[in-house]
This record gives sequence, C-alpha cells and structure tokens, in this order.
Amino acid sequence: MSSASRSAFGRLALVAVAVIFLVAVPLSDRILRGARLDLTENQLYTLAPGTVHILGSIPEPINLYFFFSNAGTAKTPFLRAYAGRVRDMLRDFAGQSNGRIRFTEVDPVPFSDEEDRATQYGLQGIRLDNSSDPVFMGIAGTNSIGDQQIIPFVDPRKEAFLEYDLAKLVYSLAHPKRPVVGLVSSLPITAGFDPMTQQVRQPWAVVTQLRQVFDLRQLEPGLTKIAEDVQVIMLVHPKHLSDQTLYALDQFVLRGGRLMVFVDPWSEADPGTPDADDPLGTGGQHSSNLDRLFGAWGISMPTDRFIGDDRFALQVMGPDGRPVRDIGLLGVGQAGLDQDDVITAGLNVINLGFAGAISVRDGAPVTVTPLIRSSDLAAPVNTAPLAFLQDPTVLRENFKPTGQRYTLAARLSGKVPSAFPEGPPPGMPADAPAQLREAANPVNILVVADTDLLTDRLWVQTQNFFGQRVANPFANNGDFIVNALDNLLGSSDLIGIRARASFSRPFTRVQDLRRNAEVRFRDSEERLKQELRDTEQKLGEIQAGRKDGDAMLMTPEQQQEIERFRDQRAGIRKELRQVQRSLDLDIERLGNWLKAVNIGLMPLLISIVSIVVLLVRRRRHGGGRRP
Repeated sequence: MSSASRSAFGRLALVAVAVIFLVAVPLSDRILRGARLDLTENQLYTLAPGTVHILGSIPEPINLYFFFSNAGTAKTPFLRAYAGRVRDMLRDFAGQSNGRIRFTEVDPVPFSDEEDRATQYGLQGIRLDNSSDPVFMGIAGTNSIGDQQIIPFVDPRKEAFLEYDLAKLVYSLAHPKRPVVGLVSSLPITAGFDPMTQQVRQPWAVVTQLRQVFDLRQLEPGLTKIAEDVQVIMLVHPKHLSDQTLYALDQFVLRGGRLMVFVDPWSEADPGTPDADDPLGTGGQHSSNLDRLFGAWGISMPTDRFIGDDRFALQVMGPDGRPVRDIGLLGVGQAGLDQDDVITAGLNVINLGFAGAISVRDGAPVTVTPLIRSSDLAAPVNTAPLAFLQDPTVLRENFKPTGQRYTLAARLSGKVPSAFPEGPPPGMPADAPAQLREAANPVNILVVADTDLLTDRLWVQTQNFFGQRVANPFANNGDFIVNALDNLLGSSDLIGIRARASFSRPFTRVQDLRRNAEVRFRDSEERLKQELRDTEQKLGEIQAGRKDGDAMLMTPEQQQEIERFRDQRAGIRKELRQVQRSLDLDIERLGNWLKAVNIGLMPLLISIVSIVVLLVRRRRHGGGRRP
C-alpha cells in the first residue's frame, strides 16, 4: 500500500470514528440511561431487596408525579444534580414494578395549570435568590381508589433516606389501610397543651414518624378493654397502672396481640412530680416498671440502678464548658446491636439515656434475645445522684466496670402464663372474654429499658426549612422504633431499606486512641487533686502546730512545703500536656499512614501491574521471533 493510500485510509478511519462517536453518545445515553456500577461498600445506589419486593407486589397501578421547576433551578446546580438522582431512582422504581408504576415528570411553570396542580397536591414551593416565582421539587403519588401521598419537598440533605421515603410512599399507596398501633404513655409524647409554658406542645419526632406509617391511636392509661383492630400496643413509661389495665394487657398478649414496652429506671422526660413518699423528687417517680407482667414472663429490671458504660459514653459539655464523657448517656454502636435480628441489623448507633438492665430468672418461660447490649466496660450505677446532677464526672466516682455485658433491649418469645392465676380482678367489663391461663401460641414482645431514646434530643434535630419542619436524624433511634413495630406487625420489606439509611463512618481507631488518652489524663488529674488535698492538710497541720500564734507569717517549713507542692504541680501539668501531645501524635501518625495508603499504595500497585504486563508482552513477542 502506497503512502497516499495509507493517508487516505487514515483519514477515512478518523471520519468513521467521529461518526461512530456522534451516533454512539446519544444512543448510549438513551439505552444506558440510569445504568450504573455500584461499587460502594453498602450498595447505596442499588435498590434494596425490600424495595424490590414492595415494587413487585403492587396489586394495582400507582401514579408517581415528580414536580420539578426546570427553569427556576437553572442557577442552582446542586438542586439540579439532586433532581437527577431523584429522577433516576423513580425510573428504577417504575422499571422494577412490572408496569404497575407510571412515572411522569411535570414542570410547574409559574402561572400554569401544572403549578396549580402541584399546589393542589400540597407540594411546597421555595424561593431561591430572592426570586418572586416559587421553585418546586416534590413528589405526589395516587392509587386507583383516589388515595394520595406526597413528599412536599425532596430535601437534598436527606439523600441518604431517599430510597426509604420513596418506598414508604409507594407502600402506603399499595396498602392504603394502615395497621393500628395503640399508644399508652405517661410521658408528654403527643401534641397537646403545656400548662407550664401556656403553649401548644409539638409531638415528639418519633410520633410524627410513626403516624406516617401506622394508624397511631392514643389509648387511655386506665383502659380495661382493647379494641379488636389494635394489632400492637406501644406502652411507654407505665406508672401506677391499675390491676384492670394490667389484666387487659395480659390477656391482649395471651390472645396473640403484640406488645412493645418502654420502661426506665430514670426517665429524664418524666417531670418527676413530687409525691408524699418522696417530696424532694429524688426517687421512684422518675422510674417505671411492669413488675406483675414481667414476673409472669420471668424477667426483671431494677428501678434503682442504671447502666453506665465507659466505651459507649457520649460526650457532653461539662459545667465549666469543657467536653466530658457521660457514662449515663450512651451511643451504642454496631458492636452493641444484634446484627442477626432484622430490627437492629444494619443500624449504626442508638442513643440511650440512663438505661436499665433486663435480667432473666432461671426457668423463665420465655426466650430472651438481646437486641441492644452494653459493652464490657459497663457496670450498674445508683440512680440517687441523678436528682441533683450537674457534673457528669461525679458518676465516675467508684465506677468500676464489671466486664459483663448488660441487656438494654430484648425480644421475648415463648408461651407465657397469665399474670393473674387467681382470675380476673374485680371491676372488669361484663362483656370481657373468658380468661386465658396461658398463651395458645408463642408471644412476641419487645422490652426496652429506656424511654429517653424516644426524646428528640437523643436522635434528631428539627429545623424550619422554608416553613416546613424538617427532621434531620443523627442516630438510628427512630429507625429502631419503626423497625420494631414493622417486625411485630409481620412486615419486613421496609426494614432493609431503613437499615441502609445512615452511612456515617466514624473513625473508631481515633475514638479508641482518644479514650485511652482520656483514661491516662484522668488518672493524672486525680493524682494531682489528691496531692493537692494532702498538701493542704499538711499545711493545716503545720499551721495548727505553731506556738507563736501568728497565723499570717509563713514559717520556713511552710514555705518549703509550698515550694515542693509547686514543683510537683508543675511536673504533673507537664505530664498532662505530654499525654495530650502523645494523643495528637498517635492520631497524626495514623492520619499519615492512611494518607500514604490512599495516595501512594494504589499508584504503586498500578505501576507494578503495568510493569508485569509489559514484561509478559515483551517475553511473548521475543519468544515469537525466535527460530
């Protein structure tokens, strides 16, 4: 082939490549739209099995409408990028639904019928950059019987919960009749009027979350009869329940009803109204128990002791403004959560406050499966100091871990007897069914030895976002409650989705380094305080032993003792600085090692592989040229 022919052939090849490129790019965009290779550790961009099952079992058609203001977000790239993420996931939902989901994107241009339609659905428009026109980015869904579900505004800050929010919307439309959960609580957990502040009390975030999934029905604490359509009872902080109420709960469980109980040796959410037996409010009115039913089930929870834990202790602000770790406030990580149970599998952290310990007696009729447990650096602590506690470090006095792991929440299963073997108590309704002496089938009960995990402050921050209350969770407390109720109701489809919601990756090695350094720092600090007390006592003895009666002048012995103490104090302060510096150096060395691995190791591995491939090629070509 001549040089002119080769040149013409080269130009023709370039033209062909350009044509193929121009055709392949738009074609691939259409054919491969939404396709992705998910290499994340937790498969964050792959639909969870629970989502796939929900989508595959939709009985009737569902319409999903994504209202997105295209022109209004032209100058807001982060919203447009997130809208693409939402759009792709909605298309994935439609593709996995066997044609049951019809997805439509709507651009609500200002003053258009589409904008009126978005408003009628209840979607909320926001205003960006002082624009007079609202911007919409919400989702509305309808089913064949006219039910509606919406996400008023798809908040980019909740991207981790996007799949769950969409799956919950679809699930609610596919199952319009929500299961009934009865709530019995002595705490101000629901909305109401607060007589102390003279203002309307907002419901706790967990109640708002539960009402999105269940038909949450508040029951009176003095109930003697439970409606037949109530499938689960959520009993929070039971106090002073009558025998009639206890009997109704006992029979509800024996007849197959599901129960989730929250008891507490010290509930911070309990206002602790003083009573005649405890006028100072230092004792039992902050605690709750279910002794009679617990006794029949073979379990117990002491109300005068909570579980302190030095490994799971949360950091709080001390009275002097310095951060300290409170052994009563626990952030139980995955090491303390049962990863084999659908309720807690995949959750990262559950925060608790002054939780109790669930014990099981020998020969108990139930099987107890711990769901949340302390670490081995835990021990029971008396609740008495909590009444006037200002400095959390006080709880560390005489605190010695036992090496035992304590059960803070558990699942109970088995055939339990009635807690009323002598028969129904007086005062029961005349139409009450005949008493069951024992459960016909194994019961399903969840017991949590804490109520503070339900309070907002331990798991969620509620903010006002363009007039809308947005809850931003920082722990999995809400997920744990909904998971548990889902499981008690027999539904597990949403559980796997919710377990993937949080993808926080704490630096556990750094936390261990800080914890060890803190122990050394605290030991040195205690030694300094003890020497200070000893020296002051020594100075007092010297002063009392003076015979001249002049207490204002320093004797040589006193001056010598003071100088010795100053030298000791300076030495210990230097030691404290060295401990802190050692911590910083350990963390810095760990960071440098991680940088070396992340920055240098991969290029090095690629270089080695490239060299090996090059040598293999040369050897093959060299071998082929040999006669």
